[in-house]
Amino acid sequence: MSFAQFMEMAGYLLNVIGIVVCLVGLTLARRPSRRTLGYCIAGLGFIIAASPLFAQLLGLIPPPTSVSALPPVS
Repeated sequence: MSFAQFMEMAGYLLNVIGIVVCLVGLTLARRPSRRTLGYCIAGLGFIIAASPLFAQLLGLIPPPTSVSALPPVS
C-alpha cells in the first residue's frame, strides 16, 4: 500500500479525530485559567483535520482522480 492510498483511507479518520480534538480544545478554552492551552489544542486539532489537504498542497500525495471517467462522445 502506497502512502497516497493510505492517506486517502486515513483522510476521513483524520478529519473526525481532528474535529474532536478541536472541540475538546475549544471546550477547555472556556475556562480563563486554561485559555492558552485550549487554543493550542484546538489549533492542533485543526492541523490534524487538515493534514490530508496539506499533504496534497505540498505535493506529498497526488490529488484524487476520477475513477469512472466517461469515454469521449463520438
